[in-house]
Amino acid sequence: MSLNLGLIDYGMGNLHSVETCLGRLGQGCSLVKKPKDLEGIDALILPGVGAFDPAMVNLKATGLVPHLLRWGQADRPLLGICLGLQLLFEQSDEGHDSGLGLLAGRVQRLPEDCGERIPHMGWAPLKHHGTCPLLSSDAPSEWVYFVHSYAAVPTDTNDLKASAPFGDQEVTAVVWRGRVGACQFHPEKSSDAGEQMLKRWLTWLHNGAEPCL
Repeated sequence: MSLNLGLIDYGMGNLHSVETCLGRLGQGCSLVKKPKDLEGIDALILPGVGAFDPAMVNLKATGLVPHLLRWGQADRPLLGICLGLQLLFEQSDEGHDSGLGLLAGRVQRLPEDCGERIPHMGWAPLKHHGTCPLLSSDAPSEWVYFVHSYAAVPTDTNDLKASAPFGDQEVTAVVWRGRVGACQFHPEKSSDAGEQMLKRWLTWLHNGAEPCL
């Protein structure tokens, strides 16, 4: 089956890295900058680099927010990356604007009392808490690349699919509900492990995108 993949461009995402990684997997994508660009799109990627409030301001300026809310409420496939994960939640300690609210919970600043530097920049292993299209039981502790100062705390712990160590604590790394999910790390910058995750997600889409609970 042919897959029309949309990459949301609101001026705060490292689009080139994502496009390049997808290209290595043989998957093209179309930039989505305005509502009309959603026509014919089967699945979306919401990337993001930067701060929460400016990201929501930019996203609202595209006119896409009501369409993304309908997309998520219809449980259509959407993958958030880094700041894109945080925008899926209701609120963030980093700002005052509301997020998309497609996932219940709040984004909180990383703990400052665990002996780690903030922002968290570098590689860390994943700890699985459930199943989702990004993860495989054959690779339970992939090392992936993070750049962030905030992490989501889902209201429903069932939405947490993987965490990563941060000092003596664990922080959210992957969340998923239905066909909407996200990763706090950058799969497109996580070498073979990240590329394999995106490959699993694409395979899941091609195979019918069964919802993940």
